[in-house]
Amino acid sequence: MKEQDLTPSHENETEPKVELTAEVSHDQSETQIQEEQTESDDNPDTENLESDSKTELQEKPDYASMEKHELIHRLKLILDVELDNDSKERAESIKVHFYKKHNATIEELKRNFVKEGGKEEDFHPEKDDQEIEIKALLQKYRDKKAEIQKNFEQQKENNLKQKLLIIEELKQLINGQESFEKTFHEFRDLQKRWKDYGMVPSHSVKHLWENYHHAVEQFYDYSKINRELRDLDLRKNYETKTTLCENAEKLLEETSAIKAFNDLQKLHERWREVGPVDRSKREELWNRFKTASNTINKNQQNFYNAIREEQVANLEKKTALCVKIEEIASGNIDTHQNWNEASKKVLDIQKEWRTIGFAPKKDNNSIYQRFRETCDLFFNHKRDFYVEHKDKLNENLKLKIVLCERAEELQNSTDWKQTTNELIKIQKKWKSIGNVPRKVSNDIWDQFRKACDTFFDRKSEHFGSLDLKQTENLKLKKEVIEKVLNFTPSEDNDENLNTVKQFQKEWSAIGHVPFKNKEHIQNDFGKAINTLYDKMNMDSSNLEVQKFKLKIDSILEGRKVEDTLIYERNKLYNKIKQLESDIILWENNMGFFSLSDKSSSILKEMQEKINQGKQNLTLLKQKIKLIDDLAK
Repeated sequence: MKEQDLTPSHENETEPKVELTAEVSHDQSETQIQEEQTESDDNPDTENLESDSKTELQEKPDYASMEKHELIHRLKLILDVELDNDSKERAESIKVHFYKKHNATIEELKRNFVKEGGKEEDFHPEKDDQEIEIKALLQKYRDKKAEIQKNFEQQKENNLKQKLLIIEELKQLINGQESFEKTFHEFRDLQKRWKDYGMVPSHSVKHLWENYHHAVEQFYDYSKINRELRDLDLRKNYETKTTLCENAEKLLEETSAIKAFNDLQKLHERWREVGPVDRSKREELWNRFKTASNTINKNQQNFYNAIREEQVANLEKKTALCVKIEEIASGNIDTHQNWNEASKKVLDIQKEWRTIGFAPKKDNNSIYQRFRETCDLFFNHKRDFYVEHKDKLNENLKLKIVLCERAEELQNSTDWKQTTNELIKIQKKWKSIGNVPRKVSNDIWDQFRKACDTFFDRKSEHFGSLDLKQTENLKLKKEVIEKVLNFTPSEDNDENLNTVKQFQKEWSAIGHVPFKNKEHIQNDFGKAINTLYDKMNMDSSNLEVQKFKLKIDSILEGRKVEDTLIYERNKLYNKIKQLESDIILWENNMGFFSLSDKSSSILKEMQEKINQGKQNLTLLKQKIKLIDDLAK
């Protein structure tokens, strides 16, 4: 058997590019997530309600059921011990649950503030000592984590230096003069030291392992190990790598793509530390390990791709919300009701914003800045409106106070008609003035309404009793009408006229009747008197005067007495002037006729017409005198 057949070859076990690519991709992705998380830590008040872009499926304490002080205590416990792989998830979970409770408390305080009459934009919560404490602890955690990472990177550099020295020592074994047994023990010791030093910087991994495997191969060639020892070493390596394949395949069942990927990196690190296997099994074994690795790498890439797609969708949603608020903020809002409606829409949009996760890292800060500035613009416009509105409200209050004082001055008035008209005008003016400050709105309205109600209650009480009186008057006037209709005149007209006058005096003394019955009852009385006049044996002129007096009495009981009397007098006066003009004309016309038999009949008719005109003229003047006597 040739010696070179005993020499192990590692050509087919060089780590594939896909694994190195995946490792670099993982480092970048995890760095991205860490940067985004740092951003969230720096802004816990603004983005702490954002959905965390990393899936948490590992078992952990029930932080959701803990109070804020318990979460702070848990975070202190994490900081008191050395940070491990689970520390990040535990610390992040503590922070998320703390701020959920913290924000829920602030929302409750805000609702109570608004319920008690405050404006939402004026709400400013007091400082929370627990929030200040957890912020300090989170900063301490980040500082400690950064220090550990720095030390870890430094340790990698140290490991690289030590492994380079081990490679040099392996090379020196080939030139050594010691016995094979001693040299082989040194070789095993160097292999053990190689494993103990652990990870090195990723950029040096490939080159370092190539040099290491080359040195090992040279040692095998130099030492001419016998086949039994070689086969034993190969079988041992095969068993170890088979176990690594099984462990990699078990990771396919892991629900967390990130945990599976991180655990796979440890298996790859262990794979590199294990020596070669039999050449006939080498490719099959490596393909088995690589197949599981490729699936896990793909799952990890799919996980981050899904996060990126979700973040792009989140950016679109947040952009749409920004556009909505920008449209609201640029609108013409000029009433209190419209501002309330617009504010409700903005607050609903803000609540929806908090339910949306991160946008892509390069856009996350800018889209949040756009959203915050737009919200600030809206609430600044609202504040300006209410500053101006407040001045208007105060001016309205002054005007309403003046109206209120005037209404109080009128509340005890007994001039029912004039006061009613004035109060109605005041009420219309009150409605046209507009709103006053809310804190005094009810008080000033109650004061004004009380003054108006006082007057109108008094008026209703007054006219309520008056209605009863007028109903009784109606009954009495009907009795007077019955008396007139039942009266039988005597032969003495003077006595009859005195009786009529008594009926009229009794009628006038009774007083007002309900308005709806007034015209009807007055007409009935006039008809009854006229009927009585018709029964008397009176000359027509005297009868006409008496009937006119009855008409005047009716006028005196109506509304707008003075205007009606003036109208009647003017009408009589116009008739007198027309009649006087006609009489003069008729008298002049008589001069044109001779005393012939033919003209005598015409002159006689003309003279009768003139005499009748003069009688009517006298009657008209008597009617005017009746009106003038009433005005004295």
